[in-house]
Amino acid sequence: MGSHEPLRGAVLGLGMMGRHHARILQSNPAMRFAGAVDPGGDRFRAVGEAARVFATVDALLAAPDGPPDFAVVAVPTEEHLTAVRALAGAGVHVLVEKPLAATAEDARSLIDVVRAAGVHGAVGHVERCNPALRALRAKLGELGDIFLVATERVGPFPDRVRDVGVVKDLATHDLDLVRWLGAAPIQRLAAETQHRMKRDHEDLVLVTGRLENERAFNCMVDWLTPTKVRRTRVLGEGGMLVADTLRADLSFYKNADVPTQGWPAMQALRGVAEGDMVRFALERHEPLAVELEEFCALLRGEDGAAVVTLEEGLETVAVAEAVLVSAAAGETVALAAGSPSS
Repeated sequence: MGSHEPLRGAVLGLGMMGRHHARILQSNPAMRFAGAVDPGGDRFRAVGEAARVFATVDALLAAPDGPPDFAVVAVPTEEHLTAVRALAGAGVHVLVEKPLAATAEDARSLIDVVRAAGVHGAVGHVERCNPALRALRAKLGELGDIFLVATERVGPFPDRVRDVGVVKDLATHDLDLVRWLGAAPIQRLAAETQHRMKRDHEDLVLVTGRLENERAFNCMVDWLTPTKVRRTRVLGEGGMLVADTLRADLSFYKNADVPTQGWPAMQALRGVAEGDMVRFALERHEPLAVELEEFCALLRGEDGAAVVTLEEGLETVAVAEAVLVSAAAGETVALAAGSPSS
């Protein structure tokens, strides 16, 4: 495909994520909108042309202007493998919304389908495109030796969720971020879950553990909290970087040794002295648009396209399964060396 010609992209599923992908595909000059597939139709009025809404993947592929160059798979998680099989078989590249699949077994099968078809695939872990987290990762060198990667992702229950619990729906963001920011696979973990909403699936999870490079991590995720918080912090010998991903803000809290002379009560209150704090000025772009642009860069063969690989997506699904095993058994779970997908 030409390096300057806009790529034609389609969306499967016009729910919460799919309709935003459709919006970007219709408005971004670097892409062209090939259509959307949803058997329920365009209930959120996300598509400008009614003729671009199809009831089936086969109808999309048989459209007069031909199959799209790529498609975003934003259908329910258990339908990912079937959708990718149909698209890849027609030579369509796929960007699969996270989690990659409902199970690690399905994720491996999905990867086999994509590889056999000779098309490109990636996973939509959109948090990696958040400007605060991108800037945080770029500044990790300022921390020196890193001790801890910790995330907090809490808020009210999203009524859209039907097929999975909080571990696979939300915590997959955090398990991917821990690996990405901590720069090593998860070696072991221990988890606790709660079922408070009378659903089959868990609605709160606490995960703690260690990466293969001996860095600690901690994730707190729920959809029981009445206020929404999205916070990631990385602690090291030089201080702490804190990202608020709702506001796309990044702050650096530097360690210091500044005595509170003549004020012993304050010294006792604060303990080790606090250093300077910097809130960085960041250039902000919509993460979902960045994700699509990076995927198009991959399809054009550009160097350094920052996408989440299918193998990374598989690793996250396998770690999520280990979280559920740990919570059910009440035991620490060790993952296979190198990657849980190995």
